[in-house]
Amino acid sequence: MSNVSLVITAAAGSIAAIAGGALPAKTRVWAAVVLTWGSCIAALVGALAVLHTGQSSVLNSSQILPLTGVTMVLDPLGAVFVVVTAVVAIASTLYWLGYASHGLSTRTASAALPLFVTSMLLVPAAGSVATFLVLWELMALASLMLVLVDQRRREETRSAAQWYAVMTHVGAAAILFALVLLSAHAGDQTFAAIRVHAHHLPTAVRNTAFVLAVLGFGSKAGAVPLHVWLPKAHPEAPSPVSALMSGAMVNLGIYGIVLVGDRLLGGGPVWWWLMVTALGVVSALFGALHAATSTDLKRLLAYSTADNMGLVLIGVGASGMFAASGHRAIASIAMVAALLLTVNHAAFKGSLFLSAGSVQVATGTRDLDRLGGLMRRMPITGAIFMVGALSIAALPPFNGFVGEWLLFQSLLHGLPTSSTAVAIAVPVGVAALALTGGLTAVAFVKAIGVGFLGRPRSEEAAAAHEVPRTMQMGAGMLAGLCVVLGLVPVIVLPALGRAAASAVPGAPATTLSGSVDLHLAGLQGVLAPALLAAGLALATGAVIALRQLARRRFTPQPALRRAEPWGSGRELQTARMQYTATSFAEPLERVFDDVVRPDRDLDVSHVSESRYYVEKVTYWTSIGDVIEQNVYRPVISAVHWWGQRARVLQNGSVHRYLAYGLVALVVILAVIT
Repeated sequence: MSNVSLVITAAAGSIAAIAGGALPAKTRVWAAVVLTWGSCIAALVGALAVLHTGQSSVLNSSQILPLTGVTMVLDPLGAVFVVVTAVVAIASTLYWLGYASHGLSTRTASAALPLFVTSMLLVPAAGSVATFLVLWELMALASLMLVLVDQRRREETRSAAQWYAVMTHVGAAAILFALVLLSAHAGDQTFAAIRVHAHHLPTAVRNTAFVLAVLGFGSKAGAVPLHVWLPKAHPEAPSPVSALMSGAMVNLGIYGIVLVGDRLLGGGPVWWWLMVTALGVVSALFGALHAATSTDLKRLLAYSTADNMGLVLIGVGASGMFAASGHRAIASIAMVAALLLTVNHAAFKGSLFLSAGSVQVATGTRDLDRLGGLMRRMPITGAIFMVGALSIAALPPFNGFVGEWLLFQSLLHGLPTSSTAVAIAVPVGVAALALTGGLTAVAFVKAIGVGFLGRPRSEEAAAAHEVPRTMQMGAGMLAGLCVVLGLVPVIVLPALGRAAASAVPGAPATTLSGSVDLHLAGLQGVLAPALLAAGLALATGAVIALRQLARRRFTPQPALRRAEPWGSGRELQTARMQYTATSFAEPLERVFDDVVRPDRDLDVSHVSESRYYVEKVTYWTSIGDVIEQNVYRPVISAVHWWGQRARVLQNGSVHRYLAYGLVALVVILAVIT
C-alpha cells in the first residue's frame, strides 16, 4: 500500500464515519457507503501493488499518536488480509443500502460501520505495538457498537453484546501483554526492531509471548474453547455486520497468530505449532458438529465459522511444524493452503450471511423449522445461498474444494518425518479434515433442503418475496467470487505464494506453478479446476440428454403423470410430511449425544373427556454449548458470588474507606522497602 493510498484509506474512512453520524437520515447511509467504498478501493489498490511487486510499503508519522507516533508497514502477508477485507466490505456495504431500513440507518450505526471497516483495513498495515493496539481496540469497539444496534428491542442482543465485549477485551489484554513483553525485551516497540531481537530473547519470554498471542488472537478467530461469543453475537448482529465479522474480522485473528509466531519471532519449536494444530482440530470438529445440529440459520453459520477457522489453524499449525522440522517447501504449501482457505471463507461465508439476512428480512425468522419453499419465492437469494453452501462443503468446481485439496496435499506429503509428535499430529489433522467435511455437508444439506426446498412451514415463509436489488447484488458479488476462485484459483495463488514466502522463514519463493493445471513444486499433486469443472458439466449434460432420450423412446406419452418429488406418488403433500431441521439432525444428535448433550422434553396432552385419547403431542429439543455451560458458567457464578460478598466492604462509612486506604499504603510501603 503506497503512502498516498494509505492516507486516502484513513481519510475517506474517517470522513465516512463523520458523514454517517452528522448527515440527515435521507442521505447519511448513501454518503457513508460511497465514502467507505473510496476507503476500500484505495486500500485495495495499494495492497494489490504490494502483492504484485513484493515490496513492503512504509509510512511513519509523529503527528497522530502522542509519544509513540504512528508506524505503518504493509508487507505481502498483511496485503492479503487487506484485499480480503476490502472486497467483503464493498459487498457488505452495497447490501447495506437495501438493508438500512431494517434497523441499520441510525446515526450510531452509520458512523460505526465505516469506522469498523476502516480499522480492519488498517490493522494489517500496523508496524508498531502502539499503532496495532490502537487500531485493534478501535475495531473491537466499533464492532461492539454495531452488535448493540438492536439492543433496545431484544434482551438477547444485550446478552450477546456482553459476552462479546468480555471475550474481545480479555483477548485484547492477552495481546497487549504479549506485544508489550516482546517490545520491552527488544528495547523498541516497532515490529522491525522486535524481529531483529527475536532470536536473542530468553526462551521463557518467547514461549510466554506466543502462548498469550495464540490465546488473544485465537479468541478473535473463534477458536474453541474461546469461541463462546461467536454463536451469540453473529445471530444478533445485523446481517451486513455479521458478514463483516465472519468474512473479515475473524481472519485478523489468524493474521495475528502468524504475525507473532512467524513474522516477529521467526518461528519456534514444534510444540508451539502442535498447540495451534490442536486448537484447529478441536475447533473444526466442534464447530462442524454444532452447525449440523443447529436449527437457527445464523447460529448454524456462526458455528461453521469456528469450523472453517479451525481448518485454517490446522494449516497454520502444520506450516509451523514442517518449518520447525526442516521441510520448508511443504511448510510454504501449508501456509498457502491456510491463506487460500481464509480467502475462500471470506467469499462464501460473506455470501451465506448476507443471504441469511435476506431470508430474515423476507420472513421475519431465522428458524429453519419455520421456513421452507423459499427457492420458489426467493429464487435469486436461494441460488446465491446454494452457491455458498456448495462452496463451504468443498464440492468442485467451487472455491472451497481447492483450498481443502491443498491442505490435504501438504498434510499427506508431510510424512514421513523424524519427529514423533508431527507423525502423530498429521494423521489426526487429516482425519479431522475428512470428518469435518462430512459434518459440513450434513449441515448445509439440512439448510438447503429444509429452508429452501419443500413446502413452507409457516405463513411468513409462504408470503416471502425477494429482497431489494442492492441486497441481491451484494450477496451475489461474493457468490460470483466463489465460482471464479473455484475455476481459476491461479489468479490469487501467486500472490498467496509470495505472502507465504514472507511469512515462513527460509521458505522457497515459488511453490506453486501452472496456468490451467496447478502443480506443487517438488510434489506429485496436480489439479486442473477448470478441466474438472468442464468434465462435470459434460457428465451432467450427458445424463440429462440420456434421460430425455430414454423418456421419449421407452415411455408412452399418455402414461406420464406428474408427482411432487419425495411424494411417493401421493396427490396430497403437506409440510407435516417433510423433514424439519430438528428431525433431520436428530440421528446425529444421538450419535454424538455425549458431546452435544441435548435437552429433550415430550409433552403429551389428553382430551378432557378421556385420558386414553391423545389431543396433542409436543416434542421439544435444545442444544446448548457444552463448553459455555461447563467452563464459563461456573466461572461467572463464582465471580457473581464474590461480587455479592464484596458488597459488605462498601457500607458507606468514610472511616472504613480511610482505613482501607491506610492498609493499602502500608502494604505498598512494605513491598517497596
